[in-house]
Amino acid sequence: MADFISNLLFVFERLNWLSVLDVLLVAGIFFLLLYSVRDTQAMSLLRGLIFLFVLFTLLTSLVALPAFSWLVSAALPALLLSIPVIFAPEIRRTLERIGRAGTLMTASNKARTVHMEQTLQAIVSAAARLSARQHGALIILQRLDSLETYIDAGVRMEAQVTPELLLQVFFPNTPLHDGAVVIADGKLVAAACVMPLSSSGILNRSPERQMGLRHRAALGISEATDAIAVVVSEETGSIAIAHSGRMIRGIDPDRLENILMAFYRPLNSPQPGWIRRLFPRLFSSREKEEND
Repeated sequence: MADFISNLLFVFERLNWLSVLDVLLVAGIFFLLLYSVRDTQAMSLLRGLIFLFVLFTLLTSLVALPAFSWLVSAALPALLLSIPVIFAPEIRRTLERIGRAGTLMTASNKARTVHMEQTLQAIVSAAARLSARQHGALIILQRLDSLETYIDAGVRMEAQVTPELLLQVFFPNTPLHDGAVVIADGKLVAAACVMPLSSSGILNRSPERQMGLRHRAALGISEATDAIAVVVSEETGSIAIAHSGRMIRGIDPDRLENILMAFYRPLNSPQPGWIRRLFPRLFSSREKEEND
């Protein structure tokens, strides 16, 4: 115990402001990595890798196992090279988020804000009527990330967003009802768009596992981009919203309107916009709590 305390004091004696800065930088990098992969399948993989690393370290340091130590030391470089391949989607999303953090948020004028509020009210009204009729729907709202790839796969419309148009698009057995509509800049840009399905496994861990392709597509596009997805279940008529790899289910139209308005409300908080875009989950959760 005395040796441990003396070693600890020796370390603290050698500390200076550069050492503290070095430790804070390393801690910050690990924090960003862990924050970017939380609530995803990558978190489970990361836990497994950390567990194996600690186990192998203890085995090779406490017990004399030459062959096993050689195997671990030989396999470690290959494991380090495989990490970018395993965590490729999470790394890509993190880099895109950092890139978006460096962009400047354009100030919206009053007319554009009013137009966006009218669009959101039309979406909420359509979602409520679709829910009452139990007509399935998937509505994607574009934000900073471009959805042009998914728009090109659908049918371009470039129409004004109205409840009646959305009801007609998602009427069962019509040519455009199967797929998603993409709304950008207050316009219904395209319909019958194909969205990527979620591979995170969050829906499989849900107590209600009857969620179909619409919910998986909504979660998938929210994982791949910063878009907002509004889903109406065809089986139950319940309304759900997905953003940043998370989904809130069973919400009523009033709460849906509050959540959508919070996303598009002018940023008047003291935090800089780049911080809000770098940590969207943190601020979106705070906004949802305020609206509740």
